[in-house]
Amino acid sequence: MKETCVSFSSSSRYSAKISQVLHLDNAGIGIRRGRRSIVAASPPTEDAVVVTEPLTKEDLVGYLASGCKPKEKWRIGTEHEKFGFEFGTLHPMKYEQIAELLNSIAERFDWEKVMEGDYIIGLKQGKQSISLEPGGQFELSGAPLETLHQTCAEVNSHLYQVKAVAEEMGIGFLGIGFQPKWGLKDIPVMPKGRYEIMRNYMPKVGSLGLDMMFRTCTVQVNLDFSSEADMIRKFRAGLALQPIATALFANSPFTEGKPNGYLSMRSHIWTDTDNNRAGMLPFVFDDSFGFEQYVDYALDVPMYFVYRKKKYIDCAGMSFRDFLAGKLPCLPGELPTLNDWENHLTTIFPEVRLKRYLEMRGADGGPWRRLCALPAFWVGLLYDEDSLQNVLDMTADWTTGERQMLRNKVKERVNSSGWKKAIQNVV
Repeated sequence: MKETCVSFSSSSRYSAKISQVLHLDNAGIGIRRGRRSIVAASPPTEDAVVVTEPLTKEDLVGYLASGCKPKEKWRIGTEHEKFGFEFGTLHPMKYEQIAELLNSIAERFDWEKVMEGDYIIGLKQGKQSISLEPGGQFELSGAPLETLHQTCAEVNSHLYQVKAVAEEMGIGFLGIGFQPKWGLKDIPVMPKGRYEIMRNYMPKVGSLGLDMMFRTCTVQVNLDFSSEADMIRKFRAGLALQPIATALFANSPFTEGKPNGYLSMRSHIWTDTDNNRAGMLPFVFDDSFGFEQYVDYALDVPMYFVYRKKKYIDCAGMSFRDFLAGKLPCLPGELPTLNDWENHLTTIFPEVRLKRYLEMRGADGGPWRRLCALPAFWVGLLYDEDSLQNVLDMTADWTTGERQMLRNKVKERVNSSGWKKAIQNVV
């Protein structure tokens, strides 16, 4: 199992269940990879198949393992968020302006509209999608592409289209990791059911969760793996170096018009958002780590919602383990589909996240050149075997405490904490 993922995807029982996720003609945004579909975060994957046989933990493990692919099929996916604002007032874009922007981009550049009820909440075009974060942050989820040059061209094309429409509306966009001027009360709330559930739950599990939702922007890179062993190596290297990426791409030093004492306020916010679903995941460095251990972790991350009949059902704080047993209080007696599992995985927010690919999540949002630089950084480190092995060798003796210390230090100002010295001490 450490060297191959064939054992899961070859069983007829698992193949039938995985079809629940892969047959998504009516399920919202679909990004096709070969014969597979990866469904963007909004709207989530819908329950496309009636459950006739209860899911087991083996099925959930097999779902992750189904992401394995040979090196020639590895791709690069880039996602980035940005803040929209009015030129005249510098106020954040209101939803009505965002709706006009989305409609205009759809009509001018041939995007398909994504609706939630009567509200336009995103666009899709081929393997790309545009979606909205809770405070109206404008996100491009890029297609899985073969080269860095293609990812950079994709970003450039997207920014050209957005700018062409937005400037006519008196709207600009800012690439930065944290809203530099406005407070929480000034940020509009997007009409998405998922975010209403999160907004009610966040204050119960941390002091900065609403700031994360409404005032942060990130850029992340999604990368493939060939086997469980390859996933483990890339996961460990990605986690060990995630603080380095945070330091290199730190870009959120202002809060409500004043310096906030941090190089990356966005990174600081994640330290007290919801520690049950965020952080550096020390268990990834255990000898026993693999797909199954990540499933055990994810099963214990409290749920947010279940998506049924185009509506969100509030299950905040409940257990997916109970769901597997048909004992979920918000849906008593109902069993989950693999689509529910996929949706649940999108509500987990560690520095590196495992789905059917790995997501590098430690960088602040930034300007165009940084959006192209982050995939180059991670592809160079993780897709080249010599580079990957060198990273693993260099970080092999780092302790849990040292990795956490790096994450804690890099967000702060150099003159107040000396994160460069901290990095040197570990290296």
